[in-house]
Amino acid sequence: IVDTLATRKLPARWLSISVTEPVAVPGTFDMMMRPGSPTTFSNFDHLDHTLPKSSAFPAEAVLRTDRRGVHFPLETIAGHLGIFSEGRAKELLITPKGVRIVWLLAEAERARYGVFRQAEFGDATLDRALIERLLMSVSALRDAINKSERQAA
Repeated sequence: IVDTLATRKLPARWLSISVTEPVAVPGTFDMMMRPGSPTTFSNFDHLDHTLPKSSAFPAEAVLRTDRRGVHFPLETIAGHLGIFSEGRAKELLITPKGVRIVWLLAEAERARYGVFRQAEFGDATLDRALIERLLMSVSALRDAINKSERQAA
């Protein structure tokens, strides 16, 4: 996803990885890192309810949901956020239909964008190992949530 919103300092190329299999959550859970400006890839800004977070979540994260008063397995989710420590993960979306992570693949070359306003990303390519790692991460989170909800039932 190429994001060239005028509010961004530099255009960004985002990689969106989704696992579209059922997840045992009661609504939409969205964790956005540093939500300072609108995004082209998310409905985060349209979610009405901000969730309290524990210290197990990154300090820069904001948690939102579409439903007030619902319970999400926050401890389970927090245990699967290691990938966010690298600073390139932007969003974690969990819905009853699946899990998605959005990753900063590249930012535009500053000089080319500053002079020509061209969003050129150089040699940014998709790395098979990165895709596998992100898929494994969202799959493991989905499986952990479903397992914890089965044990609670």
